[in-house]
Amino acid sequence: MIEHQNAVIHVIDDDAEMRTALKRLLHGAGYNVRDYASAGEYLVSEPDARAGCLLLDLELGGPSGLELQQALLRRPQPLPVVFMSAYGDVPRTVKAMKAGAVDFLVKPFDRHALFDALDAAFGSAGRQAAAPDTKLPVDLGEREQAVLRGVVAGLRNKQIAAQLGLSERTIKSCRAGLMRKFEATSLAELLRRAEWLANAPLMQ
Repeated sequence: MIEHQNAVIHVIDDDAEMRTALKRLLHGAGYNVRDYASAGEYLVSEPDARAGCLLLDLELGGPSGLELQQALLRRPQPLPVVFMSAYGDVPRTVKAMKAGAVDFLVKPFDRHALFDALDAAFGSAGRQAAAPDTKLPVDLGEREQAVLRGVVAGLRNKQIAAQLGLSERTIKSCRAGLMRKFEATSLAELLRRAEWLANAPLMQ
């Protein structure tokens, strides 16, 4: 694990109040912090050789967080990314996770969720290639497996319902059941834990 004093968190958010609040919280936890109001500001900033990660807002003025993530993937050894957004957008969450995001936090998030995500980011060197947890449930019914594949594919509840000929309410109930079975507290966590079982790897 990288020590806090040796790590830098790059906070990229066009909300000045959010950046200030995050800087205060992260400084208090012992992290070094650099903040940016846009993707462009980050890209033209002085490079930082220290280990670190990006705490990146999905919706930015100008290039979006997803666009910045794609640009950074073209760099050698890109920093791990933790996304944050005010919206639990399934397609964009899936796209971010497929591109290697460590976590996806839905605002407002608490400090424990944030620090857990940052710990995961600093331990992510071998995380993406890690073997699946064999303790995860495998006793899913056919409907649950079909819904799971739809979620991993980035489909919304309405789209999965139309595909399977079921009601949207049934899909919502099935998704809630999947969250419980996989002991997942967020869509990003469900995607990470379920990708191998759904036979649709996120990291392609």
